[in-house]
Amino acid sequence: MSLFATLSRSVALAVMLVITSPAALAQLAPTDEQRQAAVEIADSLRYGHYADITFDEQWSQEAFQRYLDILDGQRSYLLSRDIEPYRHLESSMAEMLFEGNLDDAFELYNRLSERHIVRLEWLLERLDEGLTFEFESDERLEIDREEAPWATRDSELDELWRKRLKNDALTLALTDQDDEQIEANLRQRYEGQLKRIRQTESEDVFGLLMASVSSTIDPHTGYLSPRQGESFDIQMSLSLEGIGALLQADGEYVKVSSLVPGGPADRAGVLEPADRIIAVGQEDGEMVNVIGMRLDNVVDLIRGPKGSVVRLDVVPAQAVDMTRSQIVEITRDTVSLEDQAASSEIIEVLRDGEPHRIGVISIPTFYVDFDAWQAGEEGYRSTTRDVAREIQSLKKEGIEGIVLDLSNNGGGALQEANSLIGLFIDRGPTVQVRDAQGRIQLYGDTEAGTLYDGPLTVLVNRLSASASEIFAGAIQDYGRGIVVGSPTFGKGTVQTLNDLSHGQIKLTRAKFYRISGDSTQNRGVEPDITFPSLIDPDRIGESSLDNALARDTVQNVQYRRYGSPEDVLATLITQHKTRAEQNPNFRYLERQSTLARQLREQHTSVSLNREQRQRELDAQEAEQLSLENQRRRALSLPELEEWMDARGDGSEPDATDEDDNNDEMPVDRAHVLEAAEILLDYAHLQNIQRMARR
Repeated sequence: MSLFATLSRSVALAVMLVITSPAALAQLAPTDEQRQAAVEIADSLRYGHYADITFDEQWSQEAFQRYLDILDGQRSYLLSRDIEPYRHLESSMAEMLFEGNLDDAFELYNRLSERHIVRLEWLLERLDEGLTFEFESDERLEIDREEAPWATRDSELDELWRKRLKNDALTLALTDQDDEQIEANLRQRYEGQLKRIRQTESEDVFGLLMASVSSTIDPHTGYLSPRQGESFDIQMSLSLEGIGALLQADGEYVKVSSLVPGGPADRAGVLEPADRIIAVGQEDGEMVNVIGMRLDNVVDLIRGPKGSVVRLDVVPAQAVDMTRSQIVEITRDTVSLEDQAASSEIIEVLRDGEPHRIGVISIPTFYVDFDAWQAGEEGYRSTTRDVAREIQSLKKEGIEGIVLDLSNNGGGALQEANSLIGLFIDRGPTVQVRDAQGRIQLYGDTEAGTLYDGPLTVLVNRLSASASEIFAGAIQDYGRGIVVGSPTFGKGTVQTLNDLSHGQIKLTRAKFYRISGDSTQNRGVEPDITFPSLIDPDRIGESSLDNALARDTVQNVQYRRYGSPEDVLATLITQHKTRAEQNPNFRYLERQSTLARQLREQHTSVSLNREQRQRELDAQEAEQLSLENQRRRALSLPELEEWMDARGDGSEPDATDEDDNNDEMPVDRAHVLEAAEILLDYAHLQNIQRMARR
């Protein structure tokens, strides 16, 4: 009989022995500081948040359910009988919060810790006994249990953990590790998780509890512990030395949410949004498994001094199995203002054998040197000033139009979005901001004159957010140009950071609205012409976040229309589709996006039979590889033998080898080139309209 067949017999005894004995883990309890902070957070949410929150029984039910989801989202540790003694919180979470009575919520966490330790110690005991791995059965493991009911008996969870252990071992076996390596890696993983649980402090529990409270209201409101507040200040000052990636927790994994423009990871080209990091290692050290590790601890491992190297074991966003990981190296660096500065280039578009010069200005973020600006220095750097300089340079080169590339631009200084719009219009409103009392403040460009009044196209994608959405929305509303790309992130809310007696609270205080009265919240800016994208909107963007505030509208303001792009939009779309059908990169993006969605929908469980699992992986990757090689053949590029070879290895792109690098990045370059084509179409149609009017 295989060892895996005996696991369910021995686990029940192990559980009974540990749970009924005195807990080895110290029982965590709230401090007086945390009780007071909870009361302050409750008052802040009631009186300071944008939304009109009713702290009633329904809210308590949602907050309690959210707390359970945070503690045990995969229904893997707690039994229904563990939860029953705390069911009264379903109707009293609000009362608990306003009174600072956190004891029962902490006790529920202590119960989870006991269950968690039991499971990890049992796994380590199996390793001590020496596992014989057999992967010949027809069993499958469900990989998403968020909607699963709570187990009522230990035997139900025993079976789940037997399969999980088997899957952990099989995942490593598929990477060609032998039994000894598998055992060593699993031991490191489980011992690391056990160590981290035993190092949990009351501040950690308080943070989880407050996260459940705030996230029932909106995803951008939250409590920051004193330690987290310090990290936030470092990030805002751009002095953080690391890899330049924003991370977020995604169940047991850490996921890349976005890359800092101009940062080390962005320059290396080895990370993409929705990639999962499963291990971290220093340049010469061992890889540390970070599955199940707290987000701030993973961040601490990745941070380091400028010039040092960090190694990351990454599962690509498009991978459908956690076995398909790749170790990449990134040299840590600081992100300076210069790295994020606007830059320009000229693209030549051929029509009937004649070259046409189109200017492209890339704007990675909306920045301003606040210190220099406040000091009254005349030559301070800002987005608007740098873009103005690029426009002047392009005009001297005789360009026929300008593409403003805001893809991957996550926002920044609101004042820069306002003043940048002013380069393309002759003064006017740019955005409305409404507070919780319904008061609307209007922002706009007050300077007369227009720096550039020629044909304009704005390129956006799912990672274009906040200030980028304000700019793109205003260009659309004014009829000043064409917006192309994919729907933007959809963050139309404003947050402030307020001090508490213990920690800080980031609070949503207002909403952005376009001058048309429409909102970018939750839906983002819809492009006039849509491009295919590999970024899954169900995983990245405001609409993918739980409890995101709803989109609504306000009264429009008076503003002048500069053109009517909608009159020629049907023609532009037809011309774009004709090109896209012949463009290998666009065909690839469309098909890869569809395939990735299909694979995610089908991938609800994994086989625990090695041969079957390998067949499934091979079939999935064969489809992905086929699409990649179809693109490469069409572009006369060498074909790949492995799908993972399409990912970079962390080396910096060679700036002198522009064509090859562009071919290796179909999303970025194909979109920019097509935006230039659309702009030329638009310029020609505008000329025809002007001649007809004459």
